[in-house]
Amino acid sequence: MALWYLTSYSLRGGDDVHWFPEEAGCELSKGACRAALGEDGRLTLDLGAQGEIRALEILSMTVALEGVEAESVVVDFIGRDMDMGLHRYPLTRQGDGTFRGEGQVPICTETVMPWRARVIVTSGERRLGSGFNFEVERSRL
Repeated sequence: MALWYLTSYSLRGGDDVHWFPEEAGCELSKGACRAALGEDGRLTLDLGAQGEIRALEILSMTVALEGVEAESVVVDFIGRDMDMGLHRYPLTRQGDGTFRGEGQVPICTETVMPWRARVIVTSGERRLGSGFNFEVERSRL
């Protein structure tokens, strides 16, 4: 069990990421959320959700960057209260600091489960990031 946890933790990365807090009042289910990346940079994450975010539904994710030139952007979904494994989605550069891609939150073990979307931006030798909390309702089958 310890080996699995160590492997899972090391694959996630994040030790070399300079983390920044998200702006207060963020609700990804209602729209885009923002975070400052230092003094001049800013990122905006939009999961494309229209209302509730549900497990197993495809999310059209967009990350918009201002003041930061990025080579790559990934979004990780991480269970806040329990380890749900690595769910990493690389986004594709669209131009003008915008990156897009699709992802999905895996099946939840609880009716409502707390998650965190971590956005990691690679800019030269630097890795910058922020995280946004949200809740997911288990899909009704």
